[in-house]
Amino acid sequence: MTGRSLRRDMSLSAIVAGFLSALINFAGPFLVVLEATRAAGLDEAQTASWVWALSIGNGACSIALSLFTRIPVIVAWSTPGAALLIASLGGFSFAEAVGAFLVASVAAAIVGYTGLFGWLLSRIPGPILQALLAGILLPFIVKAAGAFASAPVIAASIVVTFFVGKRFFDRFAVLAALVVGLMTTWATGSLHEMTPALTLSGPLFTMPILTPSAIVSIALPLFIVTMAAQNAPGLALLRSQGYRPDDRLLVGTISAVSAILAPFGAHGINLGAITAAIAVGPESHPDHAKRYIAGLSGGVTYLLVGSFGGILVAGFQAIPTETVSVIAAVALLGSALTALTGAMSGDTRTGLAAITTLAVTMSGVVLFSVGAAFWGLLAGTVVYLALAARGQSALHPDGRQDPATAAVDSREVRERRMQRGRRKG
Repeated sequence: MTGRSLRRDMSLSAIVAGFLSALINFAGPFLVVLEATRAAGLDEAQTASWVWALSIGNGACSIALSLFTRIPVIVAWSTPGAALLIASLGGFSFAEAVGAFLVASVAAAIVGYTGLFGWLLSRIPGPILQALLAGILLPFIVKAAGAFASAPVIAASIVVTFFVGKRFFDRFAVLAALVVGLMTTWATGSLHEMTPALTLSGPLFTMPILTPSAIVSIALPLFIVTMAAQNAPGLALLRSQGYRPDDRLLVGTISAVSAILAPFGAHGINLGAITAAIAVGPESHPDHAKRYIAGLSGGVTYLLVGSFGGILVAGFQAIPTETVSVIAAVALLGSALTALTGAMSGDTRTGLAAITTLAVTMSGVVLFSVGAAFWGLLAGTVVYLALAARGQSALHPDGRQDPATAAVDSREVRERRMQRGRRKG
């Protein structure tokens, strides 16, 4: 790619979309990561190294893969994984935890590079994967409605600006909502005080220690959560927007980088799903071939935070939850609509499986330290297989019946009608 073509594809809406995807990660899920570091009993240097490794890994992978594939690849840390670690790190040394991070990332890289992960996903009907994505996105949109109770002025200013923008300046509706939302937040005195207590000074190497107990208690559930709750929805998101992502390249490369950064504290990086929807969807750019700029923008934002993290992270955290949640909600509307439409595109069998996936995923249920996205995908797949009946064995992955099978079924129906007619005669 030449510098000229890169400049030609640049757009303010895509740059803002990429920035927003990183902003929302730091303003919300980042707090889960910090809580996980506290659960591990880390000192300031170890915590700084953990956040540095996640930020640099996200940024480097987002930029490199977006440029190489011309797809808006948004890489994020495993937020469900960090939530899992809060409960599971107790009793283990940081070196043992790092060893478990390394094992989980290496396993993900092997499953990704060999194509096994992509093969498994290809066996799952498209509507189920779309329902999984919708189940992940919709709770964030629904939850944002609560902001009208705690911060009605801020919430109303963002929503009204967004829909007015959709009517008159579609491509910049999210940008306008962001600007107006931040201005309203400042004007109402709702910005939190900036108190940068964390200085990201750089990496700190920790020699991994491999222990069976840490591998079973940390590595195995972390691997399952990262693959099922992050990488699977991330690939489904890209496909929902018409892209054909190379699952071997994306999952394998990102997981390999995660393994390299594990000794510096990175518990896991993966394809983004929730925040990535902002960069991948139509709000980024009407031409999906130019949305990869959002991947570059998000990557640059991560690199900046990783290098000058103390002040920037404090700035992100100064934005109140209500502002972040409502901006995220309006930015995710387009992707959620696409996912819902795709989830309901199959026949009755895939429709029931998809609605099961949607319901379980939206429930937020956590069983055996594994989140709702995994159980939603599992439940939908079980329903789909359970509803398999004679004559439905030749279904396409998207739930449509094979034309040849449909023709045979139609002929059999006609023959049965003729037989009934002869008996009546």
